[in-house]
Formats: sequence, C-alpha cells, structure tokens
Amino acid sequence: MKLIEAFLKKNPCYTAGRKITVKGLMLHSVGCPQPRASVFINSWNSPSFGGACVHGFIDANDGTVYQTLPWNHRGWHCASGPNGSGNNTHIGVEICEPASIRYTGGSSFTCSDLASARACARRTYQAAVELFAMLCKKYGLNPTADGVIISHREGHSRGIASNHGDPEHLWNGLGLGYTMNGFRKDVKAAMDGAGTADTGKTAIMGTAKATAEQMRAYIQKVNPKVSKSVLDMIPFYLSEGKAEGVRGDIAFAQSCLETGNFGFSQSAVTLDQNNFAGMGVTQNGMKGLSFASPQLGIRCQIQHLKAYASTEALIHENIDPRFKYVTRGSAPYVEWLGIQENPKGIGWAAGAGYGAKILAILGKITGTPGANPGTTVQEVKPLSGYVKVIYQGSDGLNVRTSPAFGNNVDQVVHGGLYTVVGISADGKWYKLKSGLYMTTDTAFVRFSKKQETGFQPYRVRVDISDLNIRKGPGTNHGKAGCYTGKGVFTIVEEAEGKGASRWGLLKAYQKTRDGWISLDYTEKY
Repeated sequence: MKLIEAFLKKNPCYTAGRKITVKGLMLHSVGCPQPRASVFINSWNSPSFGGACVHGFIDANDGTVYQTLPWNHRGWHCASGPNGSGNNTHIGVEICEPASIRYTGGSSFTCSDLASARACARRTYQAAVELFAMLCKKYGLNPTADGVIISHREGHSRGIASNHGDPEHLWNGLGLGYTMNGFRKDVKAAMDGAGTADTGKTAIMGTAKATAEQMRAYIQKVNPKVSKSVLDMIPFYLSEGKAEGVRGDIAFAQSCLETGNFGFSQSAVTLDQNNFAGMGVTQNGMKGLSFASPQLGIRCQIQHLKAYASTEALIHENIDPRFKYVTRGSAPYVEWLGIQENPKGIGWAAGAGYGAKILAILGKITGTPGANPGTTVQEVKPLSGYVKVIYQGSDGLNVRTSPAFGNNVDQVVHGGLYTVVGISADGKWYKLKSGLYMTTDTAFVRFSKKQETGFQPYRVRVDISDLNIRKGPGTNHGKAGCYTGKGVFTIVEEAEGKGASRWGLLKAYQKTRDGWISLDYTEKY
C-alpha cells in the first residue's frame, strides 16, 4: 500500500479542528466516474467547499491512498440519521470509481469497458483492505465486530448516515461478487497474516508491471533456442491476467521457473501439453494436465493463482479442475506461494523459497533493456491539441523525459499554453511538442485546436422531466430550485464537477453563470 499525506488544509472541516475517539471505519465510493483522487483533492481543498470532507481517497488508477485528514479528526463524510452521525465515531474513506461507467439514475450505471472497470475496482478494494487493516491495528479495532467496519449503505441502515448505496452498488454493478462481509474477513485476514503490515510483499492480484517485450527479451536471453510458439503466446499472460485481475508477469515468471525457462529440462511436463506451471503434477512421475491451446493452459494457471490470491469469483468459466482444492485467499502474496513460507502452511509448492525464486526471475524480467526496473513501457498515442497550465505552485511544475515518475525530471514549467502531440496508453501523460511529458492531472485544462479560439455552443436533448439545474458545476453546488423539463437546450460552456462526468452551462443562465446541468442525462441534438 502506498500512502501519501495530502491534507485538505483549506477545507472548513480541517480548519474546524474537531477530534473524535475512533470507534470504527466507514467505506464510501465517490458516486461518479472519476478514477483520479487528485480531482477530488484539488476540488475539495478550498475554503468555499463546506459540504464534505473525508479522511482519505483511494485512486482507482494505481491504488494509491491519499490521507486528507488526520485519522482522529472529525470528518464530514456520512451526514447523519435518526441514531446520530457516524462522523462522530468513524473514519471515512472514499474509493474512486472507473472512468468507463455512466450513471443512469440513482445507483444504476452502464459500463463501456468492463475489464478496465473491474481492474480499477479490484485495485481500490485491495488498497482499502490494506488501509483498513493498518487502521484497525493502529486503533485496536476488531474488523469483524459489529459496527466497526461498515459501508455508507450499512451506516444508513444503522441510522447514522444519509441514504446512499455505496460502495456495494459499484461492486454489484460490475459483477465482482464483493460484499462487506467478505471485505471485513479480508481485513481480518490481512491483520492475521503478519504481526505488522505486509508492506514490501508482492501482491499476486493487480496490474502487470512488465511488458510482453520485456518477457520476450528475458526468455530469448536465457534460452536462445526458445520455441517461436512460446514467444507468440506471451501476450496471453497479460490478457488472461488482466481479465481475472492477476499480475500476468508473475504468472510468466512462475512458468519460467516451472519449465526451466521453457527448455523443459527435468520438467514433469512437455511443451505440447500447453501446461506451463506443472498443473496437476502432485507427485513424482505424474504427467500433469494437458490443454487444447497455450491460451487455455495459461488461463488455467491464472485461475489457480487467483484461487490462492483472492476470494473473488472467476470472470471466465472455470477450467481448473484443481481450483476447488485450494483454500481461497490463503496466499495473496508471491512470497506465500511456497508451503514452507506460508503462515498457514499451505501453498502451491513444497520446495523452500518457491516464491523468492519466482520474484528473482521477475526482477530479471523487469530489469531487461527497454524499461526502467518495474516500470511498464507505454505506447504513446498521437493526440493533437493543447494544454493550459492553470496551477503552477511555488516551484513550478516538473515535466519529464519519459511517461513515468522517477529521476527523469528535465525542466520546470509555469503557467502557459503548451502544444500536445501524444498521450500515454494509460492516459496519465501528455507528450509535448518539445518531446517532454506532462501529467494529465487537474492542474491542466486540455482543449483541441478548434476550441483554442473559444468554446463552440451546442444543443442537447433532455428526455427526463426532473433534471435538476444547479448553481454551479457539481452536486456540491446548491439547486436552482427548478428542473429543465423535457426539451432541447443550448450548452454554452462545459466544466468538470462532482456527481457527473461533465457539467454544462445553460444558455439562459450564461450571464449569471448559475444554471448547470449534468450532461450524463442528455444527448447531443
């Protein structure tokens, strides 16, 4: 878990300075399609933002936890109910939500990229487990005791929070099978796994850090005679891993260990079995399982890793005949895959240092030429437009020589307009005309060449009768006291804001700028 302090020192809740005796933890989700925690931090860190303040946000893009209030500070995260307010007893943490969802009303939403959305939700879930385990240890809390760890929805049911359905609505809508009961058990398991927080261990669930190019470079270096079919199948480790939320680069490193770097010397299986992890070899002399294609063999291996690493349901149909024999969630870390190193005495292999051997290979893979150690090489896609720096801070803003954080700062920029020629595959970095890279954080406003000379008004159709008009772009702004009604309306400006992917300013309110609607409930006319 990566934890960064980012206190909202300008927020009225922070300046109020009230303290609480921590009796529990409440899990929220932000309720809009915004994966970046920085969006909320920048928006909420204002003297005029008096509607809410939480103790932390979990970024959905990378799982980083941003602490925004001291843990024993009284937050404004759940309002109140007939039995009082959870603000007086509970720490409140928000998980950010995927960019590919669109709310259609209440807690219902559609999703344009289910695999990506599930990956975001898995990252925030795992980070929340680790964070809550740390906080339970810090405050001596029992995560499975009644009322200690609750969701916002459960807080409402207990009469200590406003009427919300988060975060269960997100998990249910994405078909992940997560529940708060399961979450509490996972927190307890994380606490029981070691006497201190398991920082430094390598989680099996997550996004691969190595690329297919790095994997090919490694295997060709250690085994110059490796079969072309092996090189061709390497992308399956990443695609099958992504589908199930398992790090495919870890699975590939495991295959390298199990097959002698695909030389199959002294291996219980052969290349034609499409079994690259000794699946089904439970004793000497056994041939193990065979699969119709390399992809299915890799899928089975990924599913078996997921059985050990997580209690989540499988996304693909189960093709692992030994899945049912695994104690689910018993080895969330690579270091625990070996029976001798696992605290519960169970695991994938009996040999000493099994997990350490996998990690040694993984380290060599990520250290191959073409990338910084542990950093994914990213494709940079063409993009024509501009970014305007609207926040520079006291020291200016670092731009970098490659699309990644690290010791690659080339120069500092301040406010101004910069030409953009590309964007990184993960959407986090703009490539500037100068060849340097700038983060796509909320410090910038991007607009196309057409928009450079001014926003072009357009018309939208509203098909619902009760679309609220708000005094500002966001649900944190007050309602104007009226609805649009059904009809066609002209939008003269767009803005980001809480509760919607984009907000539009109605032409009738152009002079006063106090008539904004959520564009999620409109269609261009």
